[in-house]
Amino acid sequence: MASTDDVPVEFEQQGDAVVLRPSGEIDLARSPSLRTTISRAQTDKPRRLIFDLTEVPYMDSSGVATLVEAMQVARRYHGSVILCGLHERVRSIFEIARLDMVFKIVDSLDEALLA
Repeated sequence: MASTDDVPVEFEQQGDAVVLRPSGEIDLARSPSLRTTISRAQTDKPRRLIFDLTEVPYMDSSGVATLVEAMQVARRYHGSVILCGLHERVRSIFEIARLDMVFKIVDSLDEALLA
């Protein structure tokens, strides 16, 4: 039985990209679950890791830290991380922390797949 702290994540391969679609709020209790899923997705070192955050209405600093960690891992194997579909509330966290200058952030999954 899944814990309430699990973050449901759909993921699929699209060309040289792995697209992850987490859903629900990502906070301190749920970040470890997301971290585990990301780690599994990075096993084969995809060239691009795309996070479609359309279904994530809220993310705290631990969720942001999880994505920063994923980006650091991707950079070690010369991959990239792209974020798309950010709700205004989530986008503002990246802007306040000035991480919008570090992450490639686009509006839609289609844009992310073309990036």
